[in-house]
Amino acid sequence: MKFAADFRLIARNALNGRWKIAVITCLIASLLSAVSANGPELNLDFSDSGANVNVEFAGQVVYGTSSGFHSALNGFLIGGAVYILLIALVMAVIFFILGSIVGVGYSRFNLDLVDQQKEPEIGTLFNYFSHWKTAAAAGTLQALLVFLWSLLLIIPGIIASYSYAMTQYILAENPELSASEALGKSKEMMAGNRWRLFCLQFSFIGWDILAALTLGIGNLWLSPYKQAATAAFYREISGASYVPEGIPCEEDVGYDI
Repeated sequence: MKFAADFRLIARNALNGRWKIAVITCLIASLLSAVSANGPELNLDFSDSGANVNVEFAGQVVYGTSSGFHSALNGFLIGGAVYILLIALVMAVIFFILGSIVGVGYSRFNLDLVDQQKEPEIGTLFNYFSHWKTAAAAGTLQALLVFLWSLLLIIPGIIASYSYAMTQYILAENPELSASEALGKSKEMMAGNRWRLFCLQFSFIGWDILAALTLGIGNLWLSPYKQAATAAFYREISGASYVPEGIPCEEDVGYDI
């Protein structure tokens, strides 16, 4: 059985000579995930002085009116607010689906990275558009289940998040599965392994502190490192490991737990 230091070592070996593409791919995946999480937002503010509109995309204001519209337009804005909100809702759904697809694609990218059977490609991020329904349904169900368990208390929610943590990796290898089947397989796979994944994530605490001291710039390299280690972890617990056996565990900074 491998430990946190082993998975980190596998990740470093996989990233050797591939840091550039790993960093770029992680950055693209992170940006698209952030966009899907925030989505387009339209804020309408009505007051006695008039109406103000701010359009935000990925957390940034791309258009806004600071002085307010003329009162003659207020009625039009109020009457059209329903249609505007519907458009915003549709766009939010579209970006959520995009983020779900990219999430599965990024899992496939990291599996290709640690498998070392072929060179990982950035285009892998977008390979699962034909399975967008499953990706979106899995993302929705996963978020809903974690939320519902969190209502009981924080701890059950954390446990649930670890139980379904391998869902995207499972879909990356088995896109023919339904969302519920992928979630079920993740729960089954993580039984007895939730603590191990927590230990792997906690073992990066030293690097997290260093990345924070660089105002987050260090995360450009730390995030791909973490993702590759998680992919190596999935490879072992899935029972379909392509990682070469017999890799020695070198001395490594962190918590070898």
